[in-house]
Amino acid sequence: MAAGRERAARLLRQLQRAACRCPSHCHTYSQVPERPTLGNTDYAFEMAISNIRYGEGVTKEIGMDLQNLGAGRVCLMTDKNLSQLPPVNAVLNSLAKYGINFQMYDNVRVEPTDQSFLDAITFAKKGKFDAYVAVGGGSVIDTCKAANLYASSPTSDFLDYVNAPIGKGKPVTVPLKPLIAVPTTAGTGSETTGVAIFDFKELKVKTGIASRAIKPTLGIIDPLHTLSMPERIVANSGFDVLCHALESYTALPYNMRGPCPSNPINRPAYQGSNPISDVWALHALRIVAKYLKRAIRNPEDREARANMHLASAFAGIGFGNAGVHLCHGMSYPISGLVKTYKPKDYNVDHSLVPHGLSVVLTSPAVFAFTAQIRPERHLEAAEILGADIRTARIKDAGFILADTLRKFLFDLNVDDGLAAIGYSKADIPALVKGTLPQERVTKLSPRPQTEEDLSALFEASMKLY
Repeated sequence: MAAGRERAARLLRQLQRAACRCPSHCHTYSQVPERPTLGNTDYAFEMAISNIRYGEGVTKEIGMDLQNLGAGRVCLMTDKNLSQLPPVNAVLNSLAKYGINFQMYDNVRVEPTDQSFLDAITFAKKGKFDAYVAVGGGSVIDTCKAANLYASSPTSDFLDYVNAPIGKGKPVTVPLKPLIAVPTTAGTGSETTGVAIFDFKELKVKTGIASRAIKPTLGIIDPLHTLSMPERIVANSGFDVLCHALESYTALPYNMRGPCPSNPINRPAYQGSNPISDVWALHALRIVAKYLKRAIRNPEDREARANMHLASAFAGIGFGNAGVHLCHGMSYPISGLVKTYKPKDYNVDHSLVPHGLSVVLTSPAVFAFTAQIRPERHLEAAEILGADIRTARIKDAGFILADTLRKFLFDLNVDDGLAAIGYSKADIPALVKGTLPQERVTKLSPRPQTEEDLSALFEASMKLY
């Protein structure tokens, strides 16, 4: 018996020494993390994503999907601009071919507000739909998620499902109708996630709804839809992918997040970095490093645009379960407190800071700050984005990643910090105040932050170059 145990132990040691050296499997991100001893922290994570279908022209299958679902009354949701463009036409052709009964709602607001959500919810409640199709970027898909949720829970108050502390953050326990999401931008990854973001106008901050229950049933990733995206929309969408990947990879580990839920239904959608999300985040980051500049500079580069469309979904799988942290938490008041800024290539009638831009402008300052914790991950990210780290010191990881990001953004003609989009040092107290309610994401920062820290980060982001 003892000899048998010794042989087994010897074999296990040999297996460990001969462990796979494949780069996709041997990095620290694919190793099982040790259980911490930090009190009431979580001990588990779970992965929830939509079904994904990818392929050029695959939008033509939507009519068949709805037939297969037995859908008798479909809500097609989009915005005014997209309603005249090829992606929506492709969906309409498929619905007509397969005789699908539908109503179109094309009043989605780019960067939605609580009121624009409520308008879509009213339409959905009146329509009594049994399936939804969302064709657009994150604004459209998020609006459709909210419409589906509240039409399925018609007696709920709007704030019931909105994230605490702004709303009540109740768990979603009602069954929702099938939702097919057709993303037309390569950025939000909303087709994969259970998150819907909006501007809460009363407080002038962004917040949202986060629940696995609201994720789309199916995400249709058709790279043909990205070919009509203008340059700045490609850029700002891509910056969202970049920050999704960076933030989820550097987030607080899931087993250091607390409190541990007493019931799995209360485990948050954003759980902290974990071995599965890490794989998707790093893969997305490598695609961004290789293809984003090409996708922005050449609208005819189908390879680059198709890969960025996939990267958006890959990063969505990662951050949709790991979460994001300070770049996103700080971005919400940047968008919500917008003054007169109107970006190039956006056909809107209101002032607007595109989400990806609001996120990326703070990224150099944020990662210089967070790199004190898990600096090896920050250094790895810098290397993927093109930094030469052969002689780098680990203590310089944050500065190296920050400088790499500044060069990346400068090469892509990004506005020179928050000052370039209308903010000044006088706005910092309001920006900090708008960040404080974003605990759902800011608590996932690997490094805790005070109000003074946030003030310093906003000040450092006023000018980038």
